[in-house]
Amino acid sequence: MAGKRDVYFVDAAHFVRSAFLGFLWCFARVFVRSPSGRDRFNVLGALNAITHQLVTVCNDGYINSQSVCELLTKIAERGADVPTTVVLDNARYQRCALVFRTAEALGIELLFLPSYSPNLNLIERLWKFVKKKALYSKYYPTFTEFKEAISDVLDHTDSTHNDELNTLLTLNFQTFQKPELLAA
Repeated sequence: MAGKRDVYFVDAAHFVRSAFLGFLWCFARVFVRSPSGRDRFNVLGALNAITHQLVTVCNDGYINSQSVCELLTKIAERGADVPTTVVLDNARYQRCALVFRTAEALGIELLFLPSYSPNLNLIERLWKFVKKKALYSKYYPTFTEFKEAISDVLDHTDSTHNDELNTLLTLNFQTFQKPELLAA
């Protein structure tokens, strides 16, 4: 927050073109149109923790280590005057030698979150927001329209959706004062 470091939270979202029901309750049977669920739009995103600027790499295939390297290059091209830290989860394609070499060459520090802790990754909140705005209770007849709806929300995170996201993307994370009480 003092401007001494840029911090980006990174994660991939795999949006599958299928039914996303927001809610449905009725006395009569209702048939809801739904696509097959075979089309998938992948978005690898990096969200700046303070400015909420979004950097993305999108494809219809797979997210892999080359996708992560492409994202790191896009982050480095932003030309920050301060050091950059990228916070990642423990996906296998993020913990490979290619990603480590690319990050080192670009001068980017990689910080890995503990396993199974998506609640610590700020960008997870953005993915939930995108599903709510673009997918819940909506039907897209073609895959192109589906991708355009998701891209439209992502492209307008810093304009149309800015006010909503500023309240959602805060640096407030749930902490526990007495962890010994949480033993399972």
